[in-house]
Amino acid sequence: MRRRNFIKIIAGSAAVWPLAARAQQVGGTKRIGFLMPATAEDPLNQAREVAFFQGLQQLGWIVGQNVRIDIRRTAGNVESTSKYAAELIALRPDVIMASGSSAVGPLLQVTRTIPIVFANVPDPVGAGFVESLARPGGNATGFINFEYGISAKWLELLKEIAPSVKRVVVIRDPVLAVGPAQYGAIQSVAPSFGVELKPVNIRDTAEIERAIVTLAASGNGGIIVTGSPFAPLHRELIVALAARHKVPSIFFERFFATNGGLMSYGSDSVDQFRAAAGYVGRILKGEKPAELAVQAPTKNVLVINLKTAKALGLTVPPTLLARADEVIE
Repeated sequence: MRRRNFIKIIAGSAAVWPLAARAQQVGGTKRIGFLMPATAEDPLNQAREVAFFQGLQQLGWIVGQNVRIDIRRTAGNVESTSKYAAELIALRPDVIMASGSSAVGPLLQVTRTIPIVFANVPDPVGAGFVESLARPGGNATGFINFEYGISAKWLELLKEIAPSVKRVVVIRDPVLAVGPAQYGAIQSVAPSFGVELKPVNIRDTAEIERAIVTLAASGNGGIIVTGSPFAPLHRELIVALAARHKVPSIFFERFFATNGGLMSYGSDSVDQFRAAAGYVGRILKGEKPAELAVQAPTKNVLVINLKTAKALGLTVPPTLLARADEVIE
């Protein structure tokens, strides 16, 4: 989604929100809260939001006619997330759309009654958001972006495209439970690949830069960027450092590879937001989150940036290229 198109869609929606507020008073317009750990300028965030709005529109929910959307974007700031979660709850929306564990957690601390639909949450059961995937049981349901087992696959793919890798920096979130869990899955298979791991805090840009510079100096290094709502905020920095220091890397999200990263393997988070619009629509029509099963991705997508591989001096094995769902020339 190009930035100007996104701005047109959002600006058009924003222009009619005041009308929606008046319609709510007289015609019962539905109200949706939207909590995102991102910035309005981030292209990935823009694509996710547009997919959600388009999904709603396809179901007949039109901003300014029968629905109002209140958006809060936190830019990954923990204090802002808690503040905006409380703000959205105070607006008494009919349902809240939230992205990632860092957004869902604060919302559930404030309400256990207002319905919440989430996307990009890896382990909602372990986090206590739902009782089970099949029967969520509470006021939250949604879509998980991956299971922890995929983390081991990231190391396998990195070694396949760059067999000489012996040391790997794993950029993860140490605060959210998903960070240590993903790192643990990678750690469990690292000995079989003869790889030494170093965990790095995704929230600390200075630590990220130091780790990659040190890794490059020692040689035979690689980078794994695990799933985190904070990773997209530092996408440009990580991709640029990997390119500058010629370090092969793999990411959890397609958007990293299409923006210069070597490769990615994971589900399509943009599609999750389009699907989440379906759950939001069903809840607006009266269904309960407790009765809507949490859904897992049906497919993981392998993306290889051949241009980046050539810049790194890597020859991608034909067998790996044949398995790729998308190859960027």
